[in-house]
Amino acid sequence: MPTTLTTDRPRATTLFRPAAAMLGHQERRVLSAIGCGLRDDEIAAELAVPEDTVAEHLARILVKLGLRDRAAAIVHAFDCGLVVPGRGPRPRSAGPASLTVAARAPGPVPKVRISLLGPVRAWRDGRLIDLGHLRQQAVLAALTLGAGRSLSQQQLLDDVWGMEPPVTNVVPVYVYRLRKALHDGAGPRTVIERGLRGYQLVPGAVDADVAHLRELVTGIGKATRAGEPLEVVRLCAQALKLFHGEPLAGLPGPLAELERLRLIERRIAIVRRKVEWQLRLGQDAEAIDELFALTAAHPLDEPLAAMLMRALYRDGRQAEALTVFERARRRLADDLGVPPSRMLRRARQMILHGDEAGLGLTPPAGAGIGTGL
Repeated sequence: MPTTLTTDRPRATTLFRPAAAMLGHQERRVLSAIGCGLRDDEIAAELAVPEDTVAEHLARILVKLGLRDRAAAIVHAFDCGLVVPGRGPRPRSAGPASLTVAARAPGPVPKVRISLLGPVRAWRDGRLIDLGHLRQQAVLAALTLGAGRSLSQQQLLDDVWGMEPPVTNVVPVYVYRLRKALHDGAGPRTVIERGLRGYQLVPGAVDADVAHLRELVTGIGKATRAGEPLEVVRLCAQALKLFHGEPLAGLPGPLAELERLRLIERRIAIVRRKVEWQLRLGQDAEAIDELFALTAAHPLDEPLAAMLMRALYRDGRQAEALTVFERARRRLADDLGVPPSRMLRRARQMILHGDEAGLGLTPPAGAGIGTGL
């Protein structure tokens, strides 16, 4: 029967120390076999020792490494490189030598695609990966948002659980499961690596939509400063295509909550930038469609409502522009109990008086494609 031993000894001081520095040769072989999924009787047969001896080795391993139980030992075997994710148990017929993982030259890391700009999803070779339950997905999201930074167990606990940490330290278990899910089984390399300070995604192993978004936002800023309106609109459109619903949809934890709000605000800012330049370029119909969709999703956003009013007026749809004002006024009164802001009231007054210059609809002198818009 599998042996389980619990200990109250703290784990924090030993979590990331190499097993080689703390375990004897036979203990390393036992830990490797445990990581491969073998039972005590199977390990005893492989090593030609009594089953009681295996149980004694396991007890010493747990105490030396400060681990709680057999499950924690399995995770540690992966963390310290004794077992390769995705390889599975070693066959009993292979003999004791099969318990040692042969060193391999590092090869190309397989690409995994991760999307956070909507429900958290991941693909490998175009196939959707089962990422487990929401807390486990939140751990992956935290590592992805870390952009290559090493995150300690405590940081992950704070990000994913906040003020309600789990009874046991499940972070290594979740990392272990994610490694298995994300690994393609083709080699020893894994998507999540362990450093001195904690866990991080292997550089270049993941293609994340949030990283693409950062690159596109940088490009939008450069195109704006260079006075390239068509390029600004093109890059904004690419950035908006990355979103597939509410970012980090349904994920629990303080980090997900903050990042969700930040990414929603970023999406709104990109839409505004795109619409502003579309209107200046005379792309009124495209701008209005974008604004209608966004104001429907964010009915209390007064700057968006004002922008839609201006765009509709410019397109000769004054009555619809005033309807947008009335709809916003009623929603503000019903939901927040407040009147429209001065900005929204001013846009209405300028539409009623036909003040196109005040509405910002008249392009500046000399404006055009290729000039400093």
